[in-house]
Amino acid sequence: MSIENEQCDCKSLKAIRGKTAVWEETAKDCVCFANGQGGKLLFGIEDDEALPPADQQVEVALLERLRKRIGELTVNVQVLPHIITAENGGQYVELTIARSVGVASTSDGRYYLRVADTCQPVVGDDVLRLANERPGHPWEAMTLPGLSRDHLDSSKIKAFVSAIRASNRVKIFVKEKSAVELLDHYHLAAGQDLTHLGILLLGSATHRARLGTSPVVQFLKFDEHDQKVNKLVWDDYSLSPVELVDAVWHEVADFRESYELPEGMFRRTIPAFDEKVVRELLVNALVHRPYTQRGDIFLNLYPDRLEVVNPGRLPLGVTPHNILHASRRRNDGLARVFHDLELMEREGSGFDLIYDRMLSSGRPAPVTVEENDAVRVTIQRRMGHPQVIRLIAEADRRFHLRQRERISLGILAQSEGMTAREFAKQLELTDITDTKNWLGRLLDLGLVHSSGRTQATRYFLNPALLRDTDLSMGTTLTRIEPHRLEALIIEDLCRYPGSAISEIHNRVAPEIKQRRLKTALDHLVKEGKVRPKGEKRWRRYWFEAQ
Repeated sequence: MSIENEQCDCKSLKAIRGKTAVWEETAKDCVCFANGQGGKLLFGIEDDEALPPADQQVEVALLERLRKRIGELTVNVQVLPHIITAENGGQYVELTIARSVGVASTSDGRYYLRVADTCQPVVGDDVLRLANERPGHPWEAMTLPGLSRDHLDSSKIKAFVSAIRASNRVKIFVKEKSAVELLDHYHLAAGQDLTHLGILLLGSATHRARLGTSPVVQFLKFDEHDQKVNKLVWDDYSLSPVELVDAVWHEVADFRESYELPEGMFRRTIPAFDEKVVRELLVNALVHRPYTQRGDIFLNLYPDRLEVVNPGRLPLGVTPHNILHASRRRNDGLARVFHDLELMEREGSGFDLIYDRMLSSGRPAPVTVEENDAVRVTIQRRMGHPQVIRLIAEADRRFHLRQRERISLGILAQSEGMTAREFAKQLELTDITDTKNWLGRLLDLGLVHSSGRTQATRYFLNPALLRDTDLSMGTTLTRIEPHRLEALIIEDLCRYPGSAISEIHNRVAPEIKQRRLKTALDHLVKEGKVRPKGEKRWRRYWFEAQ
């Protein structure tokens, strides 16, 4: 039984039956799937359930009613409903929605798009973007006149077939196919003609150049004064996107530099750039770029960071604020080949891996910026908290942490603790309750502690874990309990009456955020232990002797 995801959603049977039917909502969901990759709506299975009620029966007349109403309320949406009998004997309606050739909309002119497991409205200029990104004939499937299977590069075909047969992600029946059959299986050819995808992956340099938008990669190195000191370019089209990944990694020696960190009597070698992170960023740039738009991929290396700049904007529905969770394919065929060749993670998990590797190495999470005609992803070279490496490694050794748990532990280890709202913002979550899924077992294992309730909940690392791993990050003050912070404030005001909050902050605990100090001060004022005078920037505080 399918569960809810990007291509499947469960609905109550009441949504399409009787007086409780909400046809407008059903039409909106159909438009979402049609503008996405297509999908299925399962009517009769409630949320968080895997099966319909055992005694539930569906009348056949409902299918024609459903088909008719969707046709009346939508444009460019094709649906196919039928009744399914589940293993428990209960029935439900499976509505299959095909991916639309053009842009789908509701009959009143509204547009929606399925992103991950949510339905998002498309408005304003994004409607034009949706139309541009959904041509009737995808770029990958187009052909160039005069280019047939005979024009393929024999060495590239041989390497491709060998890599497919050696992959652990390819099923046995695919591995048994001949080279000719594999071309058809991965849509690298249409009849005797080569598709754009086939030319991109297996064509010669001359034919790849004829495409006009084959990727060109430029590596630029800058010094501390932002002066360019080195440049490498892959612009002769001799390499396919698959080959570019290896070429860039091996030819840029700077990527393989490393640091040495003291660890007791020994020294530990830490790479300046994690190979998996660099490869994943480059793969994302190659796979998700719009191949209908010209532009080079830039790798800008600075003394403290690496910037990967890709032409084109993010796929519609994906933003810098939801990139950790949203999943949208722009080049389906290319993504499929990269996945089957084990060059990229499964769909929607690439940035999870980047977050995991960066945070586990004591570096901040990557920063994504969407510009007018490009996307820039920045990763830091230097470790702000090298001790975090030992902490997470030790926790992972003891408890075999999951990826989300390592990411959460890495975020909290590089902070003084966070409120639930701050933690959700770091993880790009819109619902604070979703933080529980990311924390996983960390609270139960005692690696993370919490205080407060609901939105005021505060998460911080277990002090005992910090001591066991000898993590020195200013934890005494940054994780100070509220009553101890208030005692420090009172002691400071006894010595320096009439102080501003900024002055108290600098003297008492500059390591913590001023917002925490303000909360403690407000609590003292409410209890009558501290007297304020003035407003805003001129506000001063005095201790009130009891």
